[in-house]
Amino acid sequence: MSDPAPLILCVEDDKDSREMIQYLLRNAEKNYTVMAVGTGAEALAINAKNSFDLYVLDIWLPGMDGFELCRRIRERGSTKPIMFFSAMVRPDDRKYGLAAGANEFLVKPNDLDIFTDTVERLLKDGSKDIGLSEPPV
Repeated sequence: MSDPAPLILCVEDDKDSREMIQYLLRNAEKNYTVMAVGTGAEALAINAKNSFDLYVLDIWLPGMDGFELCRRIRERGSTKPIMFFSAMVRPDDRKYGLAAGANEFLVKPNDLDIFTDTVERLLKDGSKDIGLSEPPV
């Protein structure tokens, strides 16, 4: 009997980007199970009811940005991998994402070719590293 497919939460406010991420994950070699929402508040609500194996977050979300969402997921005790996959990034966003508790930071569309490989690596590595413990100076 095979293990169940890993459960991934995608948090992306742009409908087209959200559908693209879902498509990539559902059609990957591992055929991941994906739940997707458009806001940080929705993500926290669904996270309270499910046990996710990986989180894929956008930075620019309505109401609560991805950095705050990442911090809140960590504050609630999750050690599961978190990756940012976002467009319109600023020079320090990678540093802020890792400081918030993310394991990885990819840029759309530049890193599209390594997206599924990165997801697979993070799931394989599990929770060995949950990002920086202290904010950068």
